[in-house]
Amino acid sequence: MAKYVGAHVSASGGVENAPLNAMEIGAKAFALFTKNQRQWKAKPLSEESIAAFRENLEKSGIEAKHVLPHDSYLINLGHPEEEKLEKSREAFIDELRRCEQLGLEKLNFHPGSHLVKIPKKDPDYERKLEEAERHCLDVIAESMNRAIEATPDSQVKLVIENTAGQGSNLGYRFEHLAHLIDRVEAKDRVGVCLDTCHTFTAGYDLRTPEVYEETMRAFDEIVGFEYLEGMHINDSKPPLGSRVDRHHSLGMGELGWEPFRLIMNDPRMDNIPLILETIDESLWPQEIRALYDLIEA
Repeated sequence: MAKYVGAHVSASGGVENAPLNAMEIGAKAFALFTKNQRQWKAKPLSEESIAAFRENLEKSGIEAKHVLPHDSYLINLGHPEEEKLEKSREAFIDELRRCEQLGLEKLNFHPGSHLVKIPKKDPDYERKLEEAERHCLDVIAESMNRAIEATPDSQVKLVIENTAGQGSNLGYRFEHLAHLIDRVEAKDRVGVCLDTCHTFTAGYDLRTPEVYEETMRAFDEIVGFEYLEGMHINDSKPPLGSRVDRHHSLGMGELGWEPFRLIMNDPRMDNIPLILETIDESLWPQEIRALYDLIEA
């Protein structure tokens, strides 16, 4: 089994520190923010930082394809207000260019949120919600197409992360991911990241071999494993179908260890970054070792 497990490590003090932080916890893959994720503006990456990052990545022995950078949490590619949408689009394109400068191949992002407030007592609630979601998904797809057009020579893939569906966040149904892929013109520039906590709280069970296979079969039929570019490996504090995004340390939440044993023995998850975003980073070295120990001979 060619599994590449790591965590979302700090890039504090400069992006060049992220590969070193990954090495320290015994990671074979990692995620990072290439800029402060809670600020719109950031200084351009310096030539020194870029060179040091590439040097430290080589030193770590981790391949670029096993690095899964995450964009800023401020970005909403489906924002209903034109000015904020354009701001998000510009910031997203900047994130893509940063990945390219660092020699990375993927940019992981949450699709977006429609932000429409529809009272549940509204007799037309279901129809209005469906319309808001469909319109927002089309806006997100347009944002993705624009980002690809703005970076025509780039090889960086836009990796859509599935969400828990909290609030008005989209991407909680496999059909949402398929809708976006369908509307992106350059199919070779798009991929998907599955988060185990998000998958579970969105209503897809993973806790037994039978339901795990049922969920993965649905993913393959609706989206396709050819688009899977990475996974976030997290246990879940909330229960199945709760639509709440709260991660937990492995084996301490509602999922337990079985889904992770299944993932570590599933060849469909070979050769992609498997990234911990669990809540206690002091446990990451232990969790990485525990995941590898789940691989059966």
